[in-house]
Amino acid sequence: MPPQAATAQAPVIEDVPPERTHNFNDLLHAAGALLLAIGMSFFAVYLRGITNGVEYDARSAGRAVNWLTDMPASMLQQLASLIIVIGVLVHLLVNREWLQSAVSVVALFLGYAVILTLSTVVVRLGVPALLMAIRSPGEGAGAAMLPDFYAGLGAFLTVAGPRRSRTSVKWGWNVLFVAAAVFVVISWHSVSGVIVSFAVGRVIGLVIRFAIGTRNQGLWGEQIVQAARGIGLKIAELRRHDASKGDSGVLRMALEDDLTENSRIYDATDADGRSYIVSVLDGQSHAAGYLNQLWQGLRFTGVSMRHDRSASDANHHHYAMLLGLRACGLPTPSPYGVFDSEESSVLVFNATDVPEPFGTATLDEEGMVAFMRYLQRANDRGYTHRRITADTLTRIGGKCAIVGWQNGDYASSATNAAIDKVQLLVLLGALAGTDKALAAARRAWGDEALVTLTPFVQKVAIPSATRTLPSWNKQLLGQVRDGLNALVDDEEGESSEPVQIARFNFKSFFSITLAIIAAAVIFTQLRPNEVIGAVSHAKIGWALACLACSLIAWGGSAISLGAFMDRDRRHPFSLYCSQAASGFTAVSMPAGVGPAFVNLQFLRKSGYRNTTATAIMSVTWAVQGLVTVVLLLLMALFTGRNMLSDMVPTNTLIIVIGAVVLALCVCMAITPLRRLVIDKYLPILRSYAHQLVEVMSQPSKLAGGIVGSMILALSTGLGFWTALMAFGRPSNLIETVFVFLLANTLGSAMPTPGGLGAVEAALTFAFTSTGVPPAIALSATLLYRVGFYWLRIPIGAVAMKWLDHHHLL
Repeated sequence: MPPQAATAQAPVIEDVPPERTHNFNDLLHAAGALLLAIGMSFFAVYLRGITNGVEYDARSAGRAVNWLTDMPASMLQQLASLIIVIGVLVHLLVNREWLQSAVSVVALFLGYAVILTLSTVVVRLGVPALLMAIRSPGEGAGAAMLPDFYAGLGAFLTVAGPRRSRTSVKWGWNVLFVAAAVFVVISWHSVSGVIVSFAVGRVIGLVIRFAIGTRNQGLWGEQIVQAARGIGLKIAELRRHDASKGDSGVLRMALEDDLTENSRIYDATDADGRSYIVSVLDGQSHAAGYLNQLWQGLRFTGVSMRHDRSASDANHHHYAMLLGLRACGLPTPSPYGVFDSEESSVLVFNATDVPEPFGTATLDEEGMVAFMRYLQRANDRGYTHRRITADTLTRIGGKCAIVGWQNGDYASSATNAAIDKVQLLVLLGALAGTDKALAAARRAWGDEALVTLTPFVQKVAIPSATRTLPSWNKQLLGQVRDGLNALVDDEEGESSEPVQIARFNFKSFFSITLAIIAAAVIFTQLRPNEVIGAVSHAKIGWALACLACSLIAWGGSAISLGAFMDRDRRHPFSLYCSQAASGFTAVSMPAGVGPAFVNLQFLRKSGYRNTTATAIMSVTWAVQGLVTVVLLLLMALFTGRNMLSDMVPTNTLIIVIGAVVLALCVCMAITPLRRLVIDKYLPILRSYAHQLVEVMSQPSKLAGGIVGSMILALSTGLGFWTALMAFGRPSNLIETVFVFLLANTLGSAMPTPGGLGAVEAALTFAFTSTGVPPAIALSATLLYRVGFYWLRIPIGAVAMKWLDHHHLL
C-alpha cells in the first residue's frame, strides 16, 4: 500500500500488499490423502468382508430414507454438483477472486480427468479382486468404474478453500459429505470407491493449492499498528524490510528478529521516537518451520525436540527463551512484547540490541572461548539451542553472543546440552581448525567435560548448514573425535561407543533388515507340512533331547568365548545370551559369519578395544575350527571310514592355497598395491597378530577354549544322533558324530543364510550313503534343523533384545 501522510492520528505505513503463501501443510495433507487412497484399496482387496459389513450396516441404518431410491440418482448427483459449484463460484466472483475462481474450475476438470484415467488403468490391469473391491454399481463396470463426482468436486472445493475462511466452501463440503452418505445408503456407490475418489480429489486440489499459494490472512500494515496498541506500543511509523535481501529457500531468516523462520520484518518508531523491530510470523509461513521440527524429532531418538504447532506457540516460546537468557546475564536481542491475531503472531524487539554478524574470518581463540563460555552459561541454567550454525555467531553490544533461540528449550536434558557443545565445537573446528577449537574448548569447558562429548560426535548431530560450509570435510568429525580421545588413555578412548541419537542409523537398518530377511526365510523356506510331519512321528523324549543338545551347544560356545575374556568382564548369562543371539543372525548371514559378528560387537560393548576384540573373536573361531578338525581326524581313525577324502574333491586344499599365494604375489608385484599393503594393512595385521599371539600364549585360557569347543562340537553331533534315535534308528555314536561333523562342516561352507538348503542336502546324502534309509535320514535332518536352526530364531531374537537393552550389543 502507498505511503500515507503523517498526521497526529495517521501513522506513516510503508508495506506491500499481502502476497500468496505456499503452505507446506498442503503437501503434508496431500501425502496423507495419497496414503489413504492406497491404504483403502489394499484394505478393500484383502479385508473385503469388513468393507462389505460397513456397507451393509450403512444401508440398514438408512432405511428411513428409502424414498430416495425412487428418485434418479444421477439427478441427485447433478443437483448437488450445481449447488456446490454455483454457490462457491458466486462467492469467489463477488469477492473478485479471479485467479482462485479460474484455478478452481481447472481443478474440477482435472479431478474428472484423473479419476477417469485411474479407472481405465484399473480396468486394464484386470485384477478381479481390485475390480470387485472398488467398483461402484451406479458407475457400471467400464472405464468410469470409480465415481468422478467426489474427485472433481473434492479438488474444486480444496482449491477454492480453505473452508475456515469461506462459508460457501464450508457448506459445499457439507453438501458433498451428505451426498456421499446418501449414495452409499442407496447402493449407488461403494464405500471404498467413494473414499478413493475423495482422496484422489484432495491430492489434486492440495497440490494445485500449494503451487499457486493461498492468500495470506495475517496482520498487515494498519492492522499491525492497531494490534500493537494492545501491548502499549503506539506506532507512528512502520516500514517493511525488503524481503528480497533475505535468505532464499524454504526457511528464510534474518538477524534482526533473532533468526525467526519465515517472518516478515518491519522497522517501527513510536510517537516518542523510540525504535523497534516488528517480527510478524504468519501461521501459513510457520508450517515449513513446524514440518522441520517434526522431521528433526523423527530423525533423533532419546533427544527432546520442540513441536510448535502454531505461530503463536512458536513466538510465545521464543519470547520466554529470550527473557530467560537475559535473566541469566547473557546478551540477547531485547524483546519488548508479543501479541497475536487469528492468523499471525507478532514479536516486537527493542532496536537497541540488534545482533551484528561476527565475521568468522577474524575468529581467534579468544573469540571461540567467549562463544563457548556463553553456551556453557546457558546450558548451566538448563537452556539449550539445538541448532548452532555459523549464522548464530554474532556480536551484541561488542560482546560475543549466540542468537537464534526459537527452536531451543529450557529445562533441557544433559543429552541436549552435550549436542549443543558438539555442534559449537565442530562448527568452530570447521571455521578455524580442529586443533584451535579443541584448545579453546579445553580452556572454556575443561578436559573432564570434553571427554563426555565423545559419544555424541556424530554426523546426525551436526546441522546441515555446518556440513555445507566451504571449509567442511569428511574427516573433520574423525579429527574432533581423535582429539577428544587423546585426552584419555587409549583403552578408555577406544571403548567409548557412540550414543544412539539417530533413529535411522546402521543399527536400526540392520535390525529391520534382519527382521525382514527372517520373515522372508521363514515364510519361503520353511515347509510346515514336512516339518510338522517329521516332528509328529518322532519320539517326544528323543526330540526334547535334541533340543537340549542345542541349548548345551550354546553353553559350549559361551565357554569357548569366555575363556579368552578377562575375569572381571566375564558374565555367564550375558555370554550365553550373546551365543543365543547368533541364532537370529543365522537367518540372514552364512554359517559362522553371524556368530563372529555378534561376538565382535559383544566384546566391543564389554569394553575391549577393536584390535583386542578382533583377536579374541578370531582365536575363539580358530580354536573351534581346530578342535573340529582334530575330532574329525581322531574319529576317522576309530571308525576306519575314508569319507573325508571321498567327500572333499581331490586337490581342493592345494588349489585354494595356490590361489591365495598367487593373489598375494600379484599384489606385491604391482607397486601401488604393494605400497597400499605395506603402508596401510601390514601395520594393522602386525597389531592383530601381536594381540592374537598374546591371547594364545596363555595356557589356562587356551585350555578353557578347547573344552568349550569340544562341548560345542560334541553336543552338536549328539543332537543329530538323538534325532536319528527319535525315529527308531540306532547307530554307532562315534560314527554318527563323525559323519555329521564332516557333512555339516561342508554344508555350512555354502554362502547361504545358516547354510540353509546346503546343510539339509549334505546331511541327507551323507547318512543315506552310510545305509540310513532316505526317509529316516530326511526326517532326522528336519528334526535336527528344528532344534538347531528354526527354534533358535525366536530365542535368538529375544536374547538380542535383552543384550541391546543392557547395552551389550
